Amino acid sequence: MFSKACQKGSKLASYNFAIQGVKFLKLTTKIVIGLLSGAVAGLLLNIFAPDVFIVLDKYLFTPVGKTFINLITMLVVPIVLFSIILGTAGLGDPKKLGRIGLTTIVYFLVTTTIAIIIGLSLALLIEPGNQGSFDTANAEFEAEKAPPVSETLLNIIPTNPFAAMTEGNMLQVIAFAVLIGFALTALGERTTGIFKLVEQGNHVMMYLVNLVMRLAPYGTFALIATAVGSQGFDAVKAMGVYMIVVILALIIHGILTYGGSIAFLARKNPLWFFKGFAPAMGVAFSTSSSNATLPISMETAQTNLSVPKSISGFVQPLGATINMDGTAIMQGVAAIFISQVYNIDLSVGEMATVVITAVLASIGTAGVPGVGLIMLAMVLSSVGLPVEGIGLILGIDRILDMARTAVNITGDAACAVIVAEQEKRRQRKVNTQVRN
Repeated sequence: MFSKACQKGSKLASYNFAIQGVKFLKLTTKIVIGLLSGAVAGLLLNIFAPDVFIVLDKYLFTPVGKTFINLITMLVVPIVLFSIILGTAGLGDPKKLGRIGLTTIVYFLVTTTIAIIIGLSLALLIEPGNQGSFDTANAEFEAEKAPPVSETLLNIIPTNPFAAMTEGNMLQVIAFAVLIGFALTALGERTTGIFKLVEQGNHVMMYLVNLVMRLAPYGTFALIATAVGSQGFDAVKAMGVYMIVVILALIIHGILTYGGSIAFLARKNPLWFFKGFAPAMGVAFSTSSSNATLPISMETAQTNLSVPKSISGFVQPLGATINMDGTAIMQGVAAIFISQVYNIDLSVGEMATVVITAVLASIGTAGVPGVGLIMLAMVLSSVGLPVEGIGLILGIDRILDMARTAVNITGDAACAVIVAEQEKRRQRKVNTQVRN
């Protein structure tokens, strides 16, 4: 009887999973429709009815888009806290956590290095800075000072965890959650009540994520309409070659680096991966924020890609904080673009400096607002390029920011899938050894 009950429960779970997969597939279609229709609406209004766009943007697009972002941003800190606690406690063995942590960080550093090399190579090949005349006299940019890497690492441990949560300091929230997870594992049955409370809190957050996701197509439409409509065709046309190089590099990195790692490291079909993760990519594209998309990207990875909650809850929040492959690509292309516009030749050593600085900057600027441009200012300064040149790309940075954010979170999900599959293979090997 117990066996039949288990089989019935298993069939019911499979049925529910299939239903949920169908819902996500329908949602993906709606988000894609929202993206395309929002882009068309924004572009047409900008060209033919700019005055109408200003009114619609003020009273419709911006309020709807801001409401959607606020709703998902509201869930970020509690989801990161609950997920990391459950993930750490679920992994149990500190050695397993260390192994997964090391794999995750190595994957992030390697893919970020590959990303910026792709960006540099394409920019050197296509030469976007030599494809037109640019007004360098009026190029202005006020660079914020980013904290050094050493300071960021020293500040990982929060002096006040509640302040870290209210300020949205993700590295500190992650560190605090990992320590709580360790404590729950060490204390065992004495903390069963707290563990169940955290687990129930996580269920509540996931339920709210599903509710917010119903608004994703409308929020996506509004955000894209605002982004495209406010940029204007002239800005896009002037920086067309630069945009093409960045987008081409993002596509190449996504297909070759992520698709290749899914195929060879996770031994999964890359098409399965991209199709399953498409809903989160669409939301990331519209919000331009890895942190804001985090609740949805975790839910999508767990539901569509079958990543265990313990691994997803550890890898993806960490990736949203320190893994910035799309941003690294932009930095590589922008560095070469600005050097070409100002007729400054970069040596091989200086380009190597760009790579190293960008990789370190991705950690050193974690959690800093406007992180992409701050990182770029650090990269330009490291090789003596004029920081004011960032002013040339500001006009179309909002559009490119959407594309690189989608790439950033895709890298986090790819890492989560790879780690999950490696842990499965490791467990199967252990089970085989035990039986023998």
